[in-house]
Amino acid sequence: MKCIIIDDEKHCIKTLAGQLEKNFPDVKVMATCDDSQKAYDLILHHRPDFIFLDIEMPFLNGFDLLAKFEQLFFEVIFTTAYDSYAIKAIKYSALDYLLKPISREDLEAAIRKIKSKQNSISKTQVQMATAMHNKTLPDTIALPTNEGLTFTAISDIAYCTADGSYSRMFMTDKTDILLSKSLGDVEDLLSDYHFFRIHHSTLINLRQVKQYIRGEGGEVVMSNGNCLQVARTRKTDFLNIFMRF
Repeated sequence: MKCIIIDDEKHCIKTLAGQLEKNFPDVKVMATCDDSQKAYDLILHHRPDFIFLDIEMPFLNGFDLLAKFEQLFFEVIFTTAYDSYAIKAIKYSALDYLLKPISREDLEAAIRKIKSKQNSISKTQVQMATAMHNKTLPDTIALPTNEGLTFTAISDIAYCTADGSYSRMFMTDKTDILLSKSLGDVEDLLSDYHFFRIHHSTLINLRQVKQYIRGEGGEVVMSNGNCLQVARTRKTDFLNIFMRF
């Protein structure tokens, strides 16, 4: 498998290339590049199977570089130091990434996904990540399922519930989707979109609440007709937030 490493920090390139050479003999580093403006031509010339791409780089960030390609004929593993918004952009678009410093275990898992074709990237995902990275809230989210990805408008989500280590998303049209993400992950992704955790196992879209029924904790009636329990410990926060909302 052929790859290219693109990172503006030369010591990061050296470290990653060394890890690959030592631990992954079936991965060949065709080229490295610390200038994102030159990376486009380098990718076209070598046509790698996948690239390691840093997000925060001068001139062109990782998302800007990918946007230059009419067709993404390679897979992408993003690499980044901790940056909450960059990571949120990646998660929002269901893209794969490695957090620096990169561990051997995380690197092995990422390469395994590449080999099993579980890490395909689409232009839609890049566009969504770019919008989020630029702090513009897109109206669509990429949802990872066991079958692949489902793209849905956030306004079509009524609520989500925990389902073991997975979560189930219920839509306004009364369909539902089983996600390979925990409810906590979903809450993190949707926190900017008027979603609220009314129970440890239930996250709702405040825009889809039709009625609140008083009780110890109370209940909410959603736009799809379903009735959901509000935890007693969440009642006050819910009513305060909902009144402001």
